[in-house]
Amino acid sequence: MNPAPRRNRLPLSALLLSPLVAMAEPSTTALPPVQVQAARVQGIDPFALPASQDTVWIDADRAGTGAQLSEALGGVPGLLARDRQNFAQDTQLSIRGFGARSTFGVRGVRVLIDGVPATMPDGQGQLSHASLLGAERVEVLRGPFSALYGNSSGGVLQVWSAQGRAGDPWRLRLSAGADTTLSVGAQLRGAGQVLDYNIAANHFRTDGWRDHSRARRESLNARVGAELAGGRLELLLNALDAPDAQDPLGLTRAQVAADPRQATAVAHQYNTRKSVRQQQAGLRWSREAGAQRWQLMGYAGQRSVTQYLAIPPTAQANPLHAGGVIDLDSGYGGLDARWSWQGEVAGRPLDLVAGLSADRQRQQRTGYENFVGSTLGVRGRLRRDQIDIVQNVDQFAQAWWQWSPRWSLLAGVRHSAVRFESDDRYITDRNPDDSGHRRYRATTPVAGISFEAHPQWRLHAAVGRGFETPTFNELGYRADGQAGLALDLAAARSRTLEIGSKWHAQDGMQLDASLFRADTDDELAVASNIGGRSTYRNIGRTRRQGIELQYRQPLAEQLELQLAWTWLQAQVRSPYLTCAGSGCRVPDTRVDAGSRLPGVPRQQAFARLQWTPADWQWAVEATASSDTVVNDLADERAPGYALLHLEGGRQWRLPGGELRAFARLENVLDQAYIGSVIVNDGNGRYYEPGPGRRASVGLQWSWR
Repeated sequence: MNPAPRRNRLPLSALLLSPLVAMAEPSTTALPPVQVQAARVQGIDPFALPASQDTVWIDADRAGTGAQLSEALGGVPGLLARDRQNFAQDTQLSIRGFGARSTFGVRGVRVLIDGVPATMPDGQGQLSHASLLGAERVEVLRGPFSALYGNSSGGVLQVWSAQGRAGDPWRLRLSAGADTTLSVGAQLRGAGQVLDYNIAANHFRTDGWRDHSRARRESLNARVGAELAGGRLELLLNALDAPDAQDPLGLTRAQVAADPRQATAVAHQYNTRKSVRQQQAGLRWSREAGAQRWQLMGYAGQRSVTQYLAIPPTAQANPLHAGGVIDLDSGYGGLDARWSWQGEVAGRPLDLVAGLSADRQRQQRTGYENFVGSTLGVRGRLRRDQIDIVQNVDQFAQAWWQWSPRWSLLAGVRHSAVRFESDDRYITDRNPDDSGHRRYRATTPVAGISFEAHPQWRLHAAVGRGFETPTFNELGYRADGQAGLALDLAAARSRTLEIGSKWHAQDGMQLDASLFRADTDDELAVASNIGGRSTYRNIGRTRRQGIELQYRQPLAEQLELQLAWTWLQAQVRSPYLTCAGSGCRVPDTRVDAGSRLPGVPRQQAFARLQWTPADWQWAVEATASSDTVVNDLADERAPGYALLHLEGGRQWRLPGGELRAFARLENVLDQAYIGSVIVNDGNGRYYEPGPGRRASVGLQWSWR
């Protein structure tokens, strides 16, 4: 189904793109409509599929700075996207509780940008190079069919940029707000005789709401396509430069009470910070011939990360310690090939998809002391040097069959093989060879049925299996304190069940409901936090179960209401031992069955009322969350909160184009709250406070 949308340091990329824009002279060539992809099924209305999937259309008339993807995801049930007020760390992203334990990047959720994986083969991913300015839509897939995307697919989030069309407007966008926040962006989008293009570049900087949280980001995203050899060829480019983003670290409960805007003292002492630079390119070719369709995609990229941590020199006295400065230089790439066919079997519609994918990451991981003599927060002696390689080779197949006018079946299977290999190049008399390797394999079947109870009402049920390997960060340190990788860690295995109902009325009203349960064996959890390093182990069985509701209702021609609510119970089913305090080497405190999993609020709610009279746009928005447990022992928690936001905009149609002014006021009631948590922080600094009342304003100029 194709609902209409509601309305420095990158010179190499700019030089590459400039001739492409020059070739794209205005044309009236018609381009194919957008195909929303749900569970890899093209051309089938997601309403008819037995899966919970939402498409968030990125409104060009939105308010806000557009700095992070989390700004657009508040209304998706089951999804938690937390702004950490810390650009040295990525957005906290979890779906139905998967990924909530992550203290670094995104894990447990598969992320793709224009079809190119932003999740590496080990399951570790990031959102930092996704751009709201160039995006057209974000697709969120929850439940069993996420497993068809491979390792660490507790859910799937895909960001898609729009295909350029003749007559598309070009845009300049400027927004400014509290804490000296500035975002300046430009989007060139259109189609010519040869090429269609969508190119978005953005500069963002802020002093940060908290002390020691200044950041700057430059980004470039491009999608350029052309018809070639009876098919379509697309070039996909992404670049990000984020130098020296300051990290204020988390706070204890007492520190939050004293001053939520402060940074931890050691953040200043060690000048904790992180630099990221990434460039990648993808090439996708697709061709349709009758009932068949082929697609081949290849991509390659480079990502460099340097992070200065607040680890004291005393902890680094251990000869096995890897130091307080992390330096990662990663090269990655992959291939994806698939074939699909649409036809009939026994006179009923059938859609088949089969394919394979292979991805590889080679990362040079070095570690250094974060001091030289008495000077802290600088790069010192080498303490770690290794080459880490992770790669996967997967095969998948899927079939959708409408075997009767009111019943349909969607079934698929994926086989994944993931190999980890580490080559230690830092070997001394007191630091032995830590090299090693480990291979994980899994076959994940999934199936679901959909029943048309009424032309506007569908019922569905689905079951499936999934798996999640440890990431290289979790394999990096053994829980017993000895040298080498934690090769004893097993992959977590899950079984998921979902029952759902979808009502989509002709007047635009939508009511979706889902009940789900996911049981996981060999769940990964923190074993110890010592000297600034975390080790992990498998803890046994866990369960995530809950209810999701989503409601949309046009109240009048220019008035719309959107509601979303999630109830999620995430708990341990097998008792285990954990560490009760910093410096603990051997888990000594019991976590009972029935205990809550940390990082997962029991309830979330979202409401938005939008009114668009003539050239005006007004909206009131509310978000709420119940309390969140912050550690395995559940002896501390972030309290729940409810926030109110307002926004407005006005558009003027001028002879040369359209000018729009907009403003957004967040946390109108100036509530004090915890915006995100650092699960199982070894120093008890679990809390990342959210900002008080803050405003942003902006201007957007569009012309054709």
